[in-house]
Amino acid sequence: MTDLDIAEVARRAGVPASTLRFYEEKGLIASIGRRGLRRQYDPGVLERLALIAVGRTAGFSLDEIARMFAPDGQPRIDRQLLVAKAEELDRRIRELGVLRDSLRHAAACPAPSHMECSTFRRLLKVVASGAVVLPRKRPPGPP
Repeated sequence: MTDLDIAEVARRAGVPASTLRFYEEKGLIASIGRRGLRRQYDPGVLERLALIAVGRTAGFSLDEIARMFAPDGQPRIDRQLLVAKAEELDRRIRELGVLRDSLRHAAACPAPSHMECSTFRRLLKVVASGAVVLPRKRPPGPP
């Protein structure tokens, strides 16, 4: 298989070229050279980008993902880290289920005001206590 230029990698991986440059700057991927002004990549970069995408979707930081690759670029994934992340996701799923159910109840609650709904007030207390962590938007910028 022939080398791929940055535009082709971006298209196939479904990420902007700026993300590829950012990943390269962070040491997550490496170009193998240039053809004119365009960076060239080995086709294996697509598999590496897929692994990065899985890690990002699971909530791993880029630094955590970087540590999942050996110096030779091969995956070196700590299984205990995967177990810990799966447990964190289980906890998050439970939290989101409580939040979803409470919001559905509040939407259908016959109380004249949400503040008169005991379920909604319990939800406010739980969220205020930090027991349920609301999703955060990712900061602007690359990935």
